[in-house]
Amino acid sequence: MNGRAAAPRHASVNHPLVQAIVWDPTREAERIRDDVLMFRATSNSYLVASEDGDTVVNTGLDYQAPRIREAFEQLLGRPLAVRTIVFTQHHADHIGGWSVFAEPGTETIAQAFHPEARRDRRVLKDFFAPRLLRVLGSANAANPQLAEHRRAWVETEEPTVTRLVDDADAFETGGRRFELFSTPGGEALDCLVVWLPGEKVVFTGNLTGALHGALPHLYTPRGDRQRSARRFVHDVDRVLALEPELLVTGHGDPVEGTARIRAELTKVRDAVEYIDDRTVGGMNAGKDLWTLMNEVALPPELEPAPGRGPVSWYVRAIWEEHAGWFRQESTTELYGVPPSAVWSELAELAGGPDVLARRAADHLAAGRPVEALHLLDIALGAHPAHVPALEVQVAALELLIDRTRGEPFDELCWLEGELARVRFVLAGR
Repeated sequence: MNGRAAAPRHASVNHPLVQAIVWDPTREAERIRDDVLMFRATSNSYLVASEDGDTVVNTGLDYQAPRIREAFEQLLGRPLAVRTIVFTQHHADHIGGWSVFAEPGTETIAQAFHPEARRDRRVLKDFFAPRLLRVLGSANAANPQLAEHRRAWVETEEPTVTRLVDDADAFETGGRRFELFSTPGGEALDCLVVWLPGEKVVFTGNLTGALHGALPHLYTPRGDRQRSARRFVHDVDRVLALEPELLVTGHGDPVEGTARIRAELTKVRDAVEYIDDRTVGGMNAGKDLWTLMNEVALPPELEPAPGRGPVSWYVRAIWEEHAGWFRQESTTELYGVPPSAVWSELAELAGGPDVLARRAADHLAAGRPVEALHLLDIALGAHPAHVPALEVQVAALELLIDRTRGEPFDELCWLEGELARVRFVLAGR
């Protein structure tokens, strides 16, 4: 192995999520109803227009907002008069453009957990920023505004929220009623749904994840507060009870038709419920986490669209939602001494990194790349620049990328980033 194998067949830049979040300032705003407008951005921004004042649902990243507002005004043929801004969650691509839309007297509404969620982003920004880059860096590399995009995620201006929604709330503008429902089972703990009962239009943001039809994002490798599978099921049922005729999500196209919406939301709800039931049942049967991560699989009728992570990640998220971090597999879990503390000794006892690299290559040849990586962690922990181990690591990562089939976006991005890192080390040898 020389670390220069053919490129993997799958790449994150080809994933549906990348197409859904691409920023193109040359786009125009679109009408999805006579007085409901959409602009496709990293997270879509929506405008509900009226002669008595306009309502904006999400404002894009800060550098995107001026173009979004301009496009809305071009399509309407008049300046905006923004009476209300509603955030469906606290992420920067939803709130970053607030100051571009906020006017004197504009009311800004968010779910009750929003201040705490934003506090997490502020106090932990030096922790989260490199983790976000490490997970999504490879997918973002082709973004022509990459530097601006990174800055916008980390240095978002904090909006002035004037109204918080605990469970439910409502307001009227231009004779139209807006109903707001808290849905903390979504992609963030401050998810908020906007319902227009007169038009039967529901704005769900990222309640069901970044990609409609995929599994929701119960866990993100960049790190975040724990999401709940059971809460997600409850919140989807809340949306289903509205019987919407138009479902407007955070990314991608609106979904039209009551029957289609019910079928597609019910499928993702049932998939999460299925994973939850099998995981909890396995826990009660005494099965360990690793067994369940390998055993639990969705039946064909519940197979989702490509999303953020494989089913095994959902199993682990549900396990840890209920049981926390202590698996009771080893007393060492209770102490601040990681397994890596003894890797140098293990490498020496095994006969050195050459022996470990050869055994890792045997695992890889037998189709066991993760077992190979376990051994390589030990070898490279003791000898970080060991070329044979690095070459096996390249091959193991390439095989894992191939096995994704290009479907779980975050897994694919992580593996791509690790592959680039290892190749960089090898190139410097």
